[in-house]
Amino acid sequence: MRRVYLDHSATTPVDPEVASVMMTYYTEKYGNPSSVHGFGREAKQALEQARTQVAELIGANPKEITFTSGGTEADNLAILGTAEALRTKGKHIITSCIEHHAVLETCEHLEKNGFDLTVIPVDEEGVISVDAVQKAIRPDTILITVMHANNEVGSIQPIAEIGKLAKEHGIVFHVDAVQSLGKIPVNVDEMNVDLLTVSSHKIYGPKGVGALYIRKGVRIVPLVYGGGQERKRRSGTENTPGIIGFGKACELAGQRMAEDAQKQIKLRDKLMNGILDRIEFVKVNGPLGEKRLPNNVNVSIRYVEGESLLLSLDMLGIAASSGSACTSGSLDPSHVLLGMGLIHEIAHGSLRFSLGRQNTEEEIDYVLEQLPKIVERLRMMSPLYDQVVRSNHV
Repeated sequence: MRRVYLDHSATTPVDPEVASVMMTYYTEKYGNPSSVHGFGREAKQALEQARTQVAELIGANPKEITFTSGGTEADNLAILGTAEALRTKGKHIITSCIEHHAVLETCEHLEKNGFDLTVIPVDEEGVISVDAVQKAIRPDTILITVMHANNEVGSIQPIAEIGKLAKEHGIVFHVDAVQSLGKIPVNVDEMNVDLLTVSSHKIYGPKGVGALYIRKGVRIVPLVYGGGQERKRRSGTENTPGIIGFGKACELAGQRMAEDAQKQIKLRDKLMNGILDRIEFVKVNGPLGEKRLPNNVNVSIRYVEGESLLLSLDMLGIAASSGSACTSGSLDPSHVLLGMGLIHEIAHGSLRFSLGRQNTEEEIDYVLEQLPKIVERLRMMSPLYDQVVRSNHV
């Protein structure tokens, strides 16, 4: 059976060059980077090289990079660490309604424990308003946390403008750049960012590795105590092979970003336009053009369920994802799509295709050949669609 992977926003395959460099540090250069002997020094040197590689991709100083177990931990460290460090200054936090759960649930945890939380809405394209952020700022606001690009609909946020606003008011600004890293340029100075979350497995690196950029001078209280690794910000023996793989993935992302984006935009638009041409009652979710991630396609197909679409695609070897939270056991549609104003019935029929380096035009043609057949079959079983068809013929 043909297999087509179009779920790169969930995770990516490890690049062969990344896997190769990692293997050496599993089997040959396996020292603990905290050890003083030659094995340890060898691992430490490679770890610091990786720190430099990550820093270079985002325009940071290597000393400002703290390695974590992934994006979720980095988000938690940024938000909880800032809240604890600045709780005597204020207890007000601002975020948006379309953030990843690693951000939203962490903010909600703080709200349950004495902090005030303002959740900014987004427009119908999934973009936050700078004016809305400005109006939400209070004298006791200590943190603004907004993602760079949305993981579901690919909407790119006005980060530099929000960062400028935060800087003018002396507010710490955290950005989750897990989805944007390696796809579009990320520069912490140009974006006016104080804290930035990145993750390895979204850019062809290994799972279980991430990092938090912490601008020099920004106070963070650690979540993990112990051996004092990572400049006492994140104790615990570093995942040396994983970090080295992350560093290599960042190096490759910097080299390939422009080429990857150009190719993926072409495939993205071919897929998006092909769906609109071949299937009725389809809505594109998120912005078009440069305001959207190069690899993201998100559509709502009316009169079908997203879960049924996913299962049918999977039976044909096509991997995608749905805006509906079926994998968590919930029947609720995506909080992102609801936040953009979609009604439940439309949000339930959403599909996200996220492209990667290996995808080809032939694979897009295969999807465009199969998806209309799936939709037609599922709609034939829908009483609601039957009513629509009958009403159009009256």
